[in-house]
Amino acid sequence: MHTGTRIDIDRDVCIGAGQCALTAPAVFTQDDDGYSTLRPGREDGGHGDAMVGEAVRACPVGAITLSRQGG
Repeated sequence: MHTGTRIDIDRDVCIGAGQCALTAPAVFTQDDDGYSTLRPGREDGGHGDAMVGEAVRACPVGAITLSRQGG
């Protein structure tokens, strides 16, 4: 059994504020267009769960969602 956290970024909502990348730089970065994206291999939340939660709260438009997966 594996329980984890999945991170999703709604690119239609993202405005490229970069608060997620500032808050959790090991998990989030910005693409060439300035929009938030996950670093490779971080879709499952990686090891930065506490900071990921802070990044979700820091997003001014609520573009980042966390969901529990596994069981």
